[in-house]
Amino acid sequence: MAQRFKKVALGFLILIAVGIIYALFVIVTQKSIPCVFNLITGLKCPGCGVTRMCVSIIKLDFYAAFRANPAIFCLLPLMALTAGRMIYVYVKYNRRRERLTQISMYFMVAVLVVFGVLRNII
Repeated sequence: MAQRFKKVALGFLILIAVGIIYALFVIVTQKSIPCVFNLITGLKCPGCGVTRMCVSIIKLDFYAAFRANPAIFCLLPLMALTAGRMIYVYVKYNRRRERLTQISMYFMVAVLVVFGVLRNII
C-alpha cells in the first residue's frame, strides 16, 4: 500500500509541476498549445478553452473561467471527486476499476459529447 501511495504522490507532484510551468508560460508569453481538432475541422472540441479556463481560475476570475469552457468548469467538482475516489481505491485496495467511478466517467463523457455538439450548433 505504501508503494502505491508513493507512486500516486509522485505522479500527482509531476502533474502539478508541469501544470504550473505551463500556466506560467501561458501567462508570460500569452501563447498556448493550439487545438489540433479546431485547426483541422474549424470546429470547437469539448476541451477548447481549458487553458484559458485554468489560467482564469489561477487568477481567481471565475466568470472568465466559466465563459472559457462552461462544461468542464461545471464538471470540475465531479472530476475531482472521481479522481480522488480512483486514487483511494487504487491505493487502499489495488484496484483500478470500480463501478461508481466508471458510471461517473461515462456521465462526464456523455456531458462533454453533448456539449461539444451543442457548442458548434449554437
